[in-house]
Amino acid sequence: MPGTAEAILEVRGLVKHYPLTRGILFRKQVGAVKAVDGVDFALAAGETLGIVGESGCGKSTVARLLVHLERPTAGTIHYQGEDITKLSGRALKAVRRNIQMVFQDPYTSLNPRMTVGDIIGEPYEIHPEAAPKGDRRRRVRELLDLVGLNPEYINRYPHQFSGGQRQRIGIARGLALQPQVIVADEPVSALDVSVQAQVVNLLERLQAELGLAYVFIAHDLSIVRHISDRVGVMYLGRIVETGTDTEIYEHPTHPYTQALLSAVPVPDPEARDRSGGRGGEAGGRIILSGDVPSPADPPSGCPFRTRCWKAQARCVTEVPLLTVPGEFARRGGPAAHPSSCHFAAERQVVPPAAGPPSAG
Repeated sequence: MPGTAEAILEVRGLVKHYPLTRGILFRKQVGAVKAVDGVDFALAAGETLGIVGESGCGKSTVARLLVHLERPTAGTIHYQGEDITKLSGRALKAVRRNIQMVFQDPYTSLNPRMTVGDIIGEPYEIHPEAAPKGDRRRRVRELLDLVGLNPEYINRYPHQFSGGQRQRIGIARGLALQPQVIVADEPVSALDVSVQAQVVNLLERLQAELGLAYVFIAHDLSIVRHISDRVGVMYLGRIVETGTDTEIYEHPTHPYTQALLSAVPVPDPEARDRSGGRGGEAGGRIILSGDVPSPADPPSGCPFRTRCWKAQARCVTEVPLLTVPGEFARRGGPAAHPSSCHFAAERQVVPPAAGPPSAG
């Protein structure tokens, strides 16, 4: 993980709890949904941090917190050394120019009543200092060309485009203010596989040309490995393991990461483990028992202990810290990366291929 001096974006102790209330006239808080419950990471300029995890683990909430669509319950988000969680008004507006978001659904994220030119040019209406009024239409055309769309489409409406083209429009809108950080919340999950590859390749090209830093959220492990420099694995509102793509995919040490990777289909029948069982420690596929606990009532101690085959008494009372396990720290190597497990152990898995299918 980059040090503070190198980080363009640094998150420490990020928490977002949504209150649970009871009553109609006199509402009383009776609990909270712990959507994000203590997340730490840093992002360097020009780097891509991939975030993976099951649905409901808090990935999208983290994305919304980063762009200030939600205010955190606790914790800090430092952009270029400045804590942006307490900003408001003009100061917040200035920071938002530099941290933009690409949304998951290319259909609902674009206003159907606005032309493509108006959608991409809207950031200039909010930040008029970013472009002179007489020059905005030219800039919109340049952005359309940059993302691989015909500039002559500027007067068309979103319903006249395919899903992949709509996502390119969303990317162009995110680039309008020349940000340094793009938060991409599952930007390819709603697209066909061949179109996914095209959009991922576009994001990589834009990063190389513009020096962008990405927080890339996705379910597809192969795409995350293809585009990411580092990966954070989330479970129940926390990052449970983080490291480079090689460390996470080929030398996972947290049981949850091992289970995620073992669930990826392997196109070799002889490589599949048919033994099953809780944990499936004989090698091959890991079968987890039980359901994901509710974020409104998470387990004590380690949040993964109710589904973990390694769980012991210590896991019930003691929350594991996201640190490099002592054994791996002493001997070094690719297993020496942060993992929040009391009994972390390296496990060889068959990792997903590093990249989406070719776009042709």
